[in-house]
Amino acid sequence: MKNRILFLITVLSALVGLQAQKVEDTKVILITLDGFRWQELFAGADSLLIGNEDYVHDVGMLKENFWRETPEERRQVLLPFIWDQVEKMGQIHGNRRLGSKVDLTNSMWFSYPGYNEILTGTADDKNIRSNDKIPNPNLTILERFNKTPEGKGRVAAFGSWDVFPYIINEERSGVPVNAGFEAASGNLNEREQFLNQLQKQIPSPWGSVRLDAFTHHYALEYMKKEHPSLIYISYGETDDFAHDGDYQAYLKSAHNTDALIKELWEFTQQDDFYRDQTVFLITTDHGRGTEPLDTWRSHGSQVNGAGQVWFVVFGKEVTPLGEVAQEEQLYSNQIAPTILQHMGIPLPMGIKGAPMKL
Repeated sequence: MKNRILFLITVLSALVGLQAQKVEDTKVILITLDGFRWQELFAGADSLLIGNEDYVHDVGMLKENFWRETPEERRQVLLPFIWDQVEKMGQIHGNRRLGSKVDLTNSMWFSYPGYNEILTGTADDKNIRSNDKIPNPNLTILERFNKTPEGKGRVAAFGSWDVFPYIINEERSGVPVNAGFEAASGNLNEREQFLNQLQKQIPSPWGSVRLDAFTHHYALEYMKKEHPSLIYISYGETDDFAHDGDYQAYLKSAHNTDALIKELWEFTQQDDFYRDQTVFLITTDHGRGTEPLDTWRSHGSQVNGAGQVWFVVFGKEVTPLGEVAQEEQLYSNQIAPTILQHMGIPLPMGIKGAPMKL
């Protein structure tokens, strides 16, 4: 009997050790594309916009690049990594034409409330009602992870929009945030030094949002050096080009971002720290309008459809369902608890969203 008990204790200890190792080894890369519509994700270029000279500078060139006869062909040429590779190895939620719905739970339907919901798991319509640079009173999953023994110093955030230090509450959370036009700091490698120099020399079209290439490469260099277990990257161009009414630049930016995400994936598959241990979660902070046509430029509670979003996931332990073609209802507030659960972090009291089964 004594030997049996010792044997069971040994087996249970081994199983617990394996589970602990499994949780500890899980890495998460959370990515957002600001204001990128589900319509383009699932159907590619919009037939009502791609030939409209009010929104397109060079119709012929844009159609040559992104117009094809079927929605499946159009989305593939717009987002080749998503539809050539991710569809085979992950899950793509939010094609409302097939019954898959992903929605915001906040009622604001613009950026700060959307990012707060994604990063905290709970909408806060009482306190987050503008895009003002107000330190977020709520705890993001980045801050929660940074406050754990296993997460301390192993988390970072990079964003094109200069409000992210406030959304993540960099000062309180201790999470390093590089956003807006911030330069890389610390012990810099040659590429980071070059990026710092280049960022000063290439003007952005906007006063509060830098070009996504800088956000991307700052994040990638940081991953190579520091190997954070949880990193958040927010690309911002799609939203700002849409506000400008530039559908041509909106599509080209989405196409470029697809390639940037592919580069991140390929890096993780070549790096011993990330390979086969990483989950990618990709979403957006809000949708955009469709009718009247000009509301594609806009969002907010008065814009019909701006609360409709989407969700993509692939990587470690994700069941490859491809494009989900069944009735379902998911919400943006489920992303944060899903990440916490995937990383083995207990869900805090008061979090509204429920983890998704991936």
